[in-house]
Amino acid sequence: MIKQMKIENKFLKNELMSKHTSYRIGGPAKIFFTPANRNELIQGLKYAKSNKINIFFIGSGSNLLVSDRGINGMVISIKKNFKNFSINNNKVFAETGTMLGRIVNSTIKEGLTGLESLVGVPGTLGGALIMNAGAYGSEISNYLKTVEVVTKNGIIKKYQSDDMKFSYRNSNFSDEEILISAEFELNKANKEEINKKKIHANKGRRSSQPLKFRSAGSVFKNPKEGPAGYFIEKAGLKGFQSGNAEISEKHANFFINYGDAKAEDLVKLILTAKKSVKKLFNVNLELEIQTLGFKKGTFEL
Repeated sequence: MIKQMKIENKFLKNELMSKHTSYRIGGPAKIFFTPANRNELIQGLKYAKSNKINIFFIGSGSNLLVSDRGINGMVISIKKNFKNFSINNNKVFAETGTMLGRIVNSTIKEGLTGLESLVGVPGTLGGALIMNAGAYGSEISNYLKTVEVVTKNGIIKKYQSDDMKFSYRNSNFSDEEILISAEFELNKANKEEINKKKIHANKGRRSSQPLKFRSAGSVFKNPKEGPAGYFIEKAGLKGFQSGNAEISEKHANFFINYGDAKAEDLVKLILTAKKSVKKLFNVNLELEIQTLGFKKGTFEL
């Protein structure tokens, strides 16, 4: 009989979060855990609860800024192993560690429309669902049917479409749950028309976004008054720097790390943009990126 490995033997201690974010920024997590399957995930959650360890969930880290001091708790990432994915007629099943790009490109090849405008959006499916990722008039929640989650207590739950609420870059999923799978129902369409939409979205991203540099995508949500990047640009902040972090010359709502920038550099850029836009236009900017490990109030004016 094979003796089961203790779950704590799979934990990485004091793992630098800079290895796990697209910004390549972030101090050490007390524990970093990538469960191989649902059973290991539940074991890890129960271990954390019994030892009174704070739990934080992340995807691929493409929309995440982590503090330089790190995270005092257990960071759980499912991007390595939760990747089961299948298409059956117009129904799509995917575990949330699956990269969004894989899902988008596969559905396009199958002649299914609904997700093609998300081509080029980085990150995992889980992160895309939590922030209700969208582009060019379409949102990932439009075709969503079910989502399966595991609570911090290790209980598996399944939500139907009526249980879930979405708005612009927002969902009602709880911080007490980690998303593990989702099902979509897409529509059949002409492949040429789908490809036209894909090409349009791709061109738009390549022409307007600083894709050659490390970033976390759009830093701020677009306020009701207009695009966040417009107000930041009109405030004269394109090219504004702190250390090796910069408000992009190409797109003012992209803040880039072009060297070895620190989280404190990004914090300075964020607060400068918020203050300037509030003062000049009386517009409040709200963060779109996720943040971990910062003191309460760090990003408030």
